[in-house]
Amino acid sequence: MWPLIANLKGNWYPADLPESSMRSLQGYKAFICIALILGDGMYNFAKIIVSTIWSIVDKSEQKNTKKEVGILSLDDLHRNEVFTRESLPNWIAFLGYFALSLVAVITIPLMFPEIKWYYAIIAYILAPALGFSNAYGSGLTDINMAFNYGKVALLIFAATAGKEHGVVAGMVGCGMVKSIASISADLMQDFKTGHLTLTSPRSMLIAQIIGTAMGCVIAPLAFFVFYNAFDIGNLNGPWKAPYALKYRNIAILGVEGFSALPMHCLQLCCGFFAFALVANLMRDFLPRKYGKWIPLPMAMGFPFLVGASFAIDMCVGSLIVYIWHKIDRSKAVHMVPAVGSGFICGDGLWIFPASLLSLAKITPPMCMTFESTR
Repeated sequence: MWPLIANLKGNWYPADLPESSMRSLQGYKAFICIALILGDGMYNFAKIIVSTIWSIVDKSEQKNTKKEVGILSLDDLHRNEVFTRESLPNWIAFLGYFALSLVAVITIPLMFPEIKWYYAIIAYILAPALGFSNAYGSGLTDINMAFNYGKVALLIFAATAGKEHGVVAGMVGCGMVKSIASISADLMQDFKTGHLTLTSPRSMLIAQIIGTAMGCVIAPLAFFVFYNAFDIGNLNGPWKAPYALKYRNIAILGVEGFSALPMHCLQLCCGFFAFALVANLMRDFLPRKYGKWIPLPMAMGFPFLVGASFAIDMCVGSLIVYIWHKIDRSKAVHMVPAVGSGFICGDGLWIFPASLLSLAKITPPMCMTFESTR
């Protein structure tokens, strides 16, 4: 697709612009990727909301009709007793949220002057409702939709703040909403695990506080090691930072509107957005033997930004899983997650020594690259 659009240089977009410009070929890549991801996200967001409302209504009807509830086992009664006995008082939760909100309202505008103090207040007022919705939906479907809440907040804050400060204000507002909505779902899953394992909620909350405090120190240090060791954000390098590019361009879209898009990009974005909706509908409503062959729009979108290497990695992995299922299906069902986790863990562990070698200016003995023949 990109060679076809590149051949229209000088017709669809100015020929003197570099390919990295958002008004050039990179604009088509970024915004079509965003259209696919937004289409997929909006569909799943609506799906989660409908599932949540349906579940609440169904439980309400069951309560009104006074259906018989199964008698809990002794183990479940013991779990409930331990969890209730060790739970924290509600006033601590309210006081903690108010105190942290007050700190955020004061410090965030100081750190980012582009965002006004009342933006932070709005974010923290909306956060409990969004956090409850995300936690409940995540419990029903095992899908954390915090990123989609963040994208909606990103568009709203960017459009509200205006052209001068809209991008930064949108990104900061997105970070606040996404973080609160995400941690709500994560904490509910952790507390449910604690309920099943007879773990004290107080102990879990203290562990979360300690982990968060450690993360405040370790995460920035890890970021600066990566930032200094690798060429982060270089569109022609291996560390393209696609999420950063995606969210920044969503903010630009919220600030400038459709005028930020290159020629005919809006029509292409609408087409790919519609394709994402139709693909999800087909995956959900077609029989499984046909629906499983419909591609995931989210997985299709990322290679638009990170290049073909991502698609090749996913294709090779999927091929291995497919062959394994054909050879020994029963063993593959249990072993594939473990093998996949091993690949991810090994790849992640190697990044740290690779960053140290890069900081020491030690280059690999052999490199491979693919360049255009023209």
